[in-house]
Formats: sequence, structure tokens, C-alpha cells
Amino acid sequence: MTNVVVVGSQWGDEGKGKIVDWLSERADVVVRFQGGHNAGHTLVVGNTEYKLSLMPSGVVRPGKLSIIGNGVVVDPWALLEEIEKLRGQGVAIGPKNLKLAENAALILPLHRSLDRAREAARGEAKIGTTGRGIGPAYEDKVARRAVRVCDLADETVMAQKIDDLLLHHNALLRGFGEPEVNRGELLAALKEVAPKVLPFATASWRLLDDARREGKRILFEGAQGTMLDVDHGTYPYVTSSNTVAGQAASGSGMGPRGLGYVLGITKAYTTRVGSGPFPTELLNATGDLLGSRGKEFGVVTGRRRRCGWFDAVLVRQAVQVGGIDGIALTKLDVLDGIEEIEICTGYRIDGREYDYLPPSPKQQAAAQPIYEKIEGWSESTRGARSWAELPATAIKYIRRIEELIGAPVALLSTSPEREDTITVHDPFAA
Repeated sequence: MTNVVVVGSQWGDEGKGKIVDWLSERADVVVRFQGGHNAGHTLVVGNTEYKLSLMPSGVVRPGKLSIIGNGVVVDPWALLEEIEKLRGQGVAIGPKNLKLAENAALILPLHRSLDRAREAARGEAKIGTTGRGIGPAYEDKVARRAVRVCDLADETVMAQKIDDLLLHHNALLRGFGEPEVNRGELLAALKEVAPKVLPFATASWRLLDDARREGKRILFEGAQGTMLDVDHGTYPYVTSSNTVAGQAASGSGMGPRGLGYVLGITKAYTTRVGSGPFPTELLNATGDLLGSRGKEFGVVTGRRRRCGWFDAVLVRQAVQVGGIDGIALTKLDVLDGIEEIEICTGYRIDGREYDYLPPSPKQQAAAQPIYEKIEGWSESTRGARSWAELPATAIKYIRRIEELIGAPVALLSTSPEREDTITVHDPFAA
């Protein structure tokens, strides 16, 4: 058996929540390793729907250890709110089954204020952040002025950190014409939340090392997708962290040798939320059809997702950059009944053909998709649990995707229900 890293291979929203929940039945430990509560995962278990933001998807399963790793930026108030919401749905959550890395950086109210002020100032050039303070929190982490979980245990250290933070943030807020942060109010808020958060805090890297030595199966859960990676995505229209599988090592404290199989979650078409380039976007009735059938609205923001044909160029790039071993193809059923389906196999930019997406924002914005047409299928694939239940043309579509992206389909999801999954290869058995 091996450990498994789950990452998105597009612009996020690929259906990671269901797949991680499905895989967590075979795992002993589930770890979130990057992002913040800007992520959104929907799990459907029986008749109950769970909407998660910070929580690892394994938290809804009894007997599993869930860890929020050091690569995650944590809003302590959002964390407590999510815990209470899940408890209200009957999920038992406590310090025994949920651990928080003591060296994780915190998101504070001032980060939210700065995030929203910046987006407002950008006007039409806005990046499309969720306004939850994730980017500014990562900035403070890299600038070595972040308040971390461990600092909540020492009021003297916390006060010193706040003074350092406000020297920077209040100057920025003044520049945006926004109210400055009151030092006393912020300190009081942190002192109030500290005893509620600290019971979950621990040296999570040691727990993971112990689990590895004991032969336990560990599932590493990423947020967003490869094309939102701060280095490898459509910069600057990206998130503020590394979303590729390599981040699972540094974002959890587990050495790279312990990661194992990399599973890329991949939607059978393409979507993205917010601003930025999108070569295969369909601003027509087909795009509307994909959006309505796929219920393409953000779990966290409620924003409508932009929809388009499958972009094999982007996913192939994600496979190569992220070391993806196999993909979990989701939402195949959304394509049911479409007479002719198109797949992007390359781009035409300023008269030249490309088999990858260049990093230049100008070139990305100018990219025109080169399409290959494939026959669709009239039969329903929804709820299929074996290859025998799939139309021959649907299988042909899947095989062509495999050829174009250079990775096999390990899992195929045919509905939001967790059991409606066709297993081609169990990632834990790699």
C-alpha cells in the first residue's frame, strides 16, 4: 500500500471533495496541505450534504485522523464556525480526531480588510479573490511577520507580532483610505479565540512521521488546482500558494519520499471562477448548458463558474508539472446528450501554434483553441458503476483524453453520490 496525494489538475472545482471522501474510506489519516477557507468541497453521504472549506474531507468519517497542515493559512474564527456547523450535522469533531499544525500562519480580520480594499482598487483589473484574506496572510508569512497558531499560547509574543503587523498593515490601509486596525481590539479578539483553538494545535509533522513508520495510509488533500498555482498557473490570476503535489511535502512536514501516488482530479469539461484567461470558454448556449447541468456555482462564494470544452493542453501541462500518475475523471454525465463534443489539443497565438500555455499574460489572453471534434452519446452515464454501463462513444472520449494528457484514468465519477464511482486502479494499491 502507498500514500496518495490528491490535487486539482485544472482551475479548481474539479470535484476533489467527493473523491477524497471516497478515498478516505481506505485511509487512516487525511491531511490538508495548502490554501485556506477560500476552498470549497461538497460531500454527499447518503442523504446528507456537507460543505467544507478548511476541514479535510475525511473529517466526516468516524475513526479517521484529520490534520490541517502548516501549509494552510487558518482563519481561527472560520475554523471554529465550520467545526460548529459540522457538529450541528452530527459530525463528532474534537482534538482527538482533528489536529492543527502549531506552525500554521493565521488569517486575521486585517487580512480580509486589505484583500477587499485591493480588489476594489483594481476595478476592472481585479484578480477575482474571495476576499477572505488568504493572499495577504501568505504575504505576511513569507515576510516573516505572521502570527502563527503557536503564538496564541504566549500573549507577550502575540503582542509583539501584532505591533510588527500593524506597522505594515495600517500604512497600507491608510493608503487605500480604509480605517486603521485598533491594536487593543485585535489583541482582545485573539486572546478570546486562543483557548478555543489551542487544544487542536500540535506538532503535526511528528504525527505524520509516526503514522508513516506504523504503515498507516495517509491521504494528502490539496485545494484549488494546478492552473491556480502561484508559480505554474495563469499568473497573476492565481491563488497565493503552490497547489501542485510537491507542496504536499512542505505543507505537511512529510518528506517527499512519503508522498506516493499522485491523483489529479479532472473534470470532463473545463471551468474556472473569477478573472483570467480561459481559452476554451464557451459564451453561448452550450456553455450555459454545461453550467446548469453541472450546477457550476462556487461552494464558498456562490459565484457562477465559467464553462468550456475540455482543455487537454492544460491538463497535460498539469500532469507534467505536478507528476500526476493518474486522474479521477469527474462529471462525465454532464456531457450526456451532446451530439458533438470538442477537445482542445493546442493553441494558436499570433499565428503560431503552441502545445502548451506560455507564461506571458498577453499570450495567454490571445490564445485561441485548436479543437478536435468527437462524437457524443445520447445514452445516460449518470450513476454508472462499471465500464459495461457506459456507451461506447463515452469510452472513446475517455480513451482520447488519456492519450492527449499522457495519464490514465484511475477513477471515473458519474454523479455526486460517493458510490457512483468506477475504479480502474486503486491509488492506494500503487
